[in-house]
Amino acid sequence: MSYHNPVLLQESVDGMEIKGDEVVVDVTFGGGGHSKEILSRLGKKGKLFGFDQDEDAVQNSIDDARFVLVKQNFRYLKNYLKLYKVIPVDAVLADLGVSSHQFDEGSRGFSIRFEGPLDMRMNKNGKLTAAQVVNEYDEKKLLWIFRNYGEVNNAKRLVEELMSYRAGTKITTTQQLIEIAQTCVPGKMRNKYLAQVFQALRIEVNDEMNALRELLEQSYEVLKPGGRLSVITYHSLEDRLVKNFIKSGKFEGEVEKDFFGNPQLKFKAVNRKPITPSEEELQLNNRARSAKLRIAEKI
Repeated sequence: MSYHNPVLLQESVDGMEIKGDEVVVDVTFGGGGHSKEILSRLGKKGKLFGFDQDEDAVQNSIDDARFVLVKQNFRYLKNYLKLYKVIPVDAVLADLGVSSHQFDEGSRGFSIRFEGPLDMRMNKNGKLTAAQVVNEYDEKKLLWIFRNYGEVNNAKRLVEELMSYRAGTKITTTQQLIEIAQTCVPGKMRNKYLAQVFQALRIEVNDEMNALRELLEQSYEVLKPGGRLSVITYHSLEDRLVKNFIKSGKFEGEVEKDFFGNPQLKFKAVNRKPITPSEEELQLNNRARSAKLRIAEKI
């Protein structure tokens, strides 16, 4: 199965500083690209745990005695590492992008290029679909989602069009959603606008921002002091959360201080500015263009 080219592969794995027999976690296993690179650097007694909630990713599992695939959302990171009795671990990697496989599989409903059911569930057993969101959420809730998760500037107009359309016909396909959204596209920004609309729905369906908050908090809890966290984000909402958490241990970015005014920090940033893909990588993989890598070390 064609999955996708791992983004910032060398940079993200280099940032974990794997030296030999560590315990490492890849919380976004996907096509296994990052995991294979990690295994190539681990010693014989090293251990790698991969997490993925998508059933399709299971088919990419790696036949290696040092590898364990956990078929779960990474928000259950701590529970499962506790189950396997491996806390504390040495490094955690997260590549938060939707895989090319998910985008290219029309039936999953993630893509603006292929017609398919309006689904967008990363976990096919999840209860909420994008169709339910656009057909059943009230105007106020839809407005909040498109403004906050998609950063859609004319969200009010988009929501009005959706409400008007669904009053007569149920919205069940990606094509219907595209037709409605296209009436609101400002200027020549069609693809960017549609991507923002689809992103907003995908984040809501999969509760992505809350899952990311839980992952970041748990990564601190499961890492040993000096352990590394390596995170690749793809949009400003994710990057802001990761940046703030590394900087202050809080998602709002305000540093907490103790009684004496000393900052209560959880991580120190390894790279002050995010690492972005090289021109060479962008030529090979256009989907890497918005990727940002932040690496942190637990204090």
